[in-house]
Amino acid sequence: MKRIAVIGMQWGDEGKGKVIDLLSEKARHIARAQGGNNAGHTIVEGGREYRFHLIPSGILYPHTKCYIGGGTVVDPESLLKEMETLHKSGIQFEKRLFLSPYAHIVFPYHRLFDQLIEQRRGKSALGTTGRGIGPCYVDKVQRVGIRVAELIDPALLIPRLSSLVPLKNEEFQKIYGHPGIHLDEVVAQYQEFGQKLAPFVAPVEEMLFEAAEKGDFMLFEGAQGALLDVTFGTYPYVTSSSTLSGGISAGLGFGPSRIDHVIGVTKAYTTRVGNGPFPTEFSPDELALFPDHTASREVGTTTGRKRRMGWIDIPLLKATKCFNGTDSLAIMKLDILDGLDELKICIGYKLHGKMIQSFPATIEHLAEVKPIYEMHPGWKCSTRECTIYDDLPSRAKAYLRRVEGLLNSPISIISIGPEREKTIWMEPLFL
Repeated sequence: MKRIAVIGMQWGDEGKGKVIDLLSEKARHIARAQGGNNAGHTIVEGGREYRFHLIPSGILYPHTKCYIGGGTVVDPESLLKEMETLHKSGIQFEKRLFLSPYAHIVFPYHRLFDQLIEQRRGKSALGTTGRGIGPCYVDKVQRVGIRVAELIDPALLIPRLSSLVPLKNEEFQKIYGHPGIHLDEVVAQYQEFGQKLAPFVAPVEEMLFEAAEKGDFMLFEGAQGALLDVTFGTYPYVTSSSTLSGGISAGLGFGPSRIDHVIGVTKAYTTRVGNGPFPTEFSPDELALFPDHTASREVGTTTGRKRRMGWIDIPLLKATKCFNGTDSLAIMKLDILDGLDELKICIGYKLHGKMIQSFPATIEHLAEVKPIYEMHPGWKCSTRECTIYDDLPSRAKAYLRRVEGLLNSPISIISIGPEREKTIWMEPLFL
């Protein structure tokens, strides 16, 4: 296996950042295919915490080359802040970080639209990050978007903004009663952004093709999670791009047959941020048994919001295994379950009193399902000092074997803490 994709199997926040960081030790090339700065990965290295929103977290390894692909949407201000943070941390990324000219640009009017639309929805708000990602993808599909290729060329950027901003302002004024944005300010600001980012713009797609031809180790970094996919997720409580393994190929212009292995990342329980149905969500009494949100590391990297928490959901994971064609699993945050007397595994759903075989396609039906649980005894001791699988408590191993068996999918990685060394490898992945 030389080319591996890392995909989230729940609603995002599964711990993909750590898996990517671990695999980056051997990878030469690491690429991000979709999404924007509405995603986030937190990495703990050398006792220091790093938070990434656009730059692949593999940038922490000096031997890597990292790519932001054409399927992403890039907020230049956010990207430049990440780059500045890396500089301050002493991490050199010149000639190691590359930005596709095909990626679309997030502008202030995208962020403003995002926030005004959410306000207009009121109680029906989707719970977006307000960072303009959805409106940017709307412009892309409507064929009025502005890409990196235009951003770095003032002769192209200025005419496009000059024709587009008045139209956006007309929408702001007539629909939302908002005065809109100032064209001159946006032009000046984004020309400066273009100048700063121009040295990093490169033919990413060709570079990835050539790396594959040479047989280099390559890692593809998924953003968000499968149930946030714009087509197959819990629509409309989804993001605006394809978060599946197929989205890797589409977002990087990289042939799907070139991906050797898809690793699906799931927590040992389930979380989600924002609104929408959540069949296995904890009751208040169950939530009280867990460490608080800070201790359990369940505060969003991007939003700072507390994540909703629930029991592991096998019907959900079976659906996302199907959508992604996952080859193996990474089970994250097993240590958070250490203190529980009893655990639940959701093994099926009932809808209107009848067992259902498929994951519901509508949020109305998903909100009505009743989870069917298996009860498992907790292990009531710390897993954080375990270094190999045999060190784990017998009940923890039984829990993992049951999840593995229900999903008919082998576990490759078990995480028992945020640090790199708090990892149990079940099998090598880069071969």
